[in-house]
Amino acid sequence: MGAAEVHTVLDALATAGCPAWISGGWGVDALLGEQTRPHRDLDLAVPAEHESAALRALARLGYAVETDWRPVRVEVVAGGRGRVDLHPLAFDEARDGHQAGLDGTSFRWPRGCFTTGTIAGRRVDCISVEQQLLFHRGYEPRDVDRADLALLHRLAAAVRQP
Repeated sequence: MGAAEVHTVLDALATAGCPAWISGGWGVDALLGEQTRPHRDLDLAVPAEHESAALRALARLGYAVETDWRPVRVEVVAGGRGRVDLHPLAFDEARDGHQAGLDGTSFRWPRGCFTTGTIAGRRVDCISVEQQLLFHRGYEPRDVDRADLALLHRLAAAVRQP
């Protein structure tokens, strides 16, 4: 999935009134401000109350549901264009997000984890280095995950520098 398609998806969601924060590989690249590798998909956190609007907007772009694990996640695919993996978040009074887990748990997205980055010269909403690092725990990393982790650790070290 290329940067132009990421922009197309974000534009469609914005038109539908659906906020979205980029995570995963594109989220790492947004934090870096440059594309470091090819991406299979676009991972997006969306407010749970906007999930239906997001799915309708993506359907208008030709995306169809392929994997439905709601309320945890739903992945849509447009042949030859890409995949979008939506992660619905329920926000509490403190504006922290909560994502359902497959095992009945809830994963916390603290309000401070929402930030901005850049994809192909465009400012985008994404999640912080710290939150990205949390997402990479608890499973055996693949080569792309190890590469993303190395970049995230480099970013984290740069932030700690005075």
